[in-house]
Amino acid sequence: MLTLASKLKRDDGLKGSRTAASASDSTRRVSVRDKLLVKEVAELEANLPCTCKVHFPDPNKLHCFQLTVTPDEGYYQGGKFQFETEVPDAYNMVPPKVKCLTKIWHPNITETGEICLSLLREHSIDGTGWAPTRTLKDVVWGLNSLFTDLLNFDDPLNIEAAEHHLRDKVSQK
Repeated sequence: MLTLASKLKRDDGLKGSRTAASASDSTRRVSVRDKLLVKEVAELEANLPCTCKVHFPDPNKLHCFQLTVTPDEGYYQGGKFQFETEVPDAYNMVPPKVKCLTKIWHPNITETGEICLSLLREHSIDGTGWAPTRTLKDVVWGLNSLFTDLLNFDDPLNIEAAEHHLRDKVSQK
């Protein structure tokens, strides 16, 4: 992670000393996405929920990281859930792609790892989908909330899991 940040600083310092752009300069340029990610990752790490951990397998690729959520309350308390996040080149105009790597029986996560979280939708009718003002911090907090207050049984992605929960809830009364 520090490697990419230092590369950005070095590239900014070189801009002033260049007299002419060459073909090799274009290969050294850092994308807008990567510049945004340096700032957002620093903010994310400073404001990470206590139930979450972020891991960057390659510190030079901030656009690919893993998130571990370990809920400390609710139905999934004590579990450990892994998510893989890939931030596309068109970020921040489009949302990151997130997949759940842990097999889970959850109304908002399919058995293949697809996730139903409104802020991960590029287009949303209700206005709660992705917007360029959102950040990785919003994504992490949203994924964390899927195990507590955003657990949605009324509009599930995994209908069978939601029905199972509702049946169990009724039988326990």
